[in-house]
Amino acid sequence: MPRSERIAFVCPRFAEGATVGGAETLLRWQAERAAMAGRSVTFLTTCAENHFTWANDLPAGPKQAGPILVHRFPVDGDRDVGTFLRVQAAISRGGLVSEADERAWIENSVNSRALCRHLEERLGEFDRVVAGPYLFGTTVAAGRIARSKFMLVPCLHDEGFARTGVIRRMFEDSGSIGFNSEPERDLAARLYELKPGRSAVIGMGIPEFDADPGAFAARRGIAEPYIIYSGRREGGKGTPVLMDYFALFRRRSGRPLKLLLTGSGEAHPPDAVRGDVMDLGFLPEEEKREAMAGAVAFCHPSVNESFSIVQLEAFMARTPALVHGMCEVTTFHCRRARAGLWFRTYPEFEECLLRLLDRPGLRAALGGAGRRYVLEHYTCGAVSRRLMAALDGGAA
Repeated sequence: MPRSERIAFVCPRFAEGATVGGAETLLRWQAERAAMAGRSVTFLTTCAENHFTWANDLPAGPKQAGPILVHRFPVDGDRDVGTFLRVQAAISRGGLVSEADERAWIENSVNSRALCRHLEERLGEFDRVVAGPYLFGTTVAAGRIARSKFMLVPCLHDEGFARTGVIRRMFEDSGSIGFNSEPERDLAARLYELKPGRSAVIGMGIPEFDADPGAFAARRGIAEPYIIYSGRREGGKGTPVLMDYFALFRRRSGRPLKLLLTGSGEAHPPDAVRGDVMDLGFLPEEEKREAMAGAVAFCHPSVNESFSIVQLEAFMARTPALVHGMCEVTTFHCRRARAGLWFRTYPEFEECLLRLLDRPGLRAALGGAGRRYVLEHYTCGAVSRRLMAALDGGAA
């Protein structure tokens, strides 16, 4: 297959600062690695910063961001948010919706006619068009425009939206698909009729680093052991469950323990443990790594993940993971790496956490295995090779 020299990436937001999620971070990382490999890379995105309002807060037009040319376009201002939310709620509940409702749902998702016109006019300039995540109108539109040139980076979850006809057609019509993990690929294979030999498991590279496990606690004056969560604080990520379980653990065990939260969103800990939950917001990367390195466990209560960057960062910091057993991806990493434990109920959470607190040798063994796992499978070099193979041939 010929080498893809000119690549367009399409994503509803461009990851700048600390205001975006894992999917945007992944697409930017892949774009940067493609540019570092000598490819010409353009990143087509919207003028939105806020993923709740999707307001056009940023100026439209091109701007250089390191090796990437970022071109922003306004989000369509005439989207019917009420219709979108009505149908989205029905799909989320698992209800059957009509084809007309599906069409209304995706047409009133995050879309940009200006971005689509630009891509249509310039399609001949690109060898490959990479877009994601799967749940946005901009991604569906990019697939329809690019056709055989289209490479979907879905960040797929096992949810009602994945079972809609419009999403099925996008997956089955894609020129190629770049998955983040084996469980994500296997989920897609269960849901859709995928083209043989046109998908690859790629993921994202995790930079190698070392962090002092005692530095963060010493600097912040934390005397008690602590567990840590990094990411958005919201129901979809399981943080309310984590805080409730943490409060119940403190009450039942009486053990001194703190819960550290890094990332975005409001935290609402139960009153009984308000003084034991430290909301740190966004931390500089080095400080976040030190906080991870000093934790008894990295707790990830989400049941919907396609990769989990933060879990692998914790592994690199030699910290074991404690994850929700209903999430195939995070438990896959724990099993494959032999680097973590998982729970489905509170009693299992308590048993796992007590085991980690009382057995420092176990913590060290799990943490060391996690670091070896990331160094074997998710170095920037290894993932970049998988990415370039997928960009050039559609499979790896």
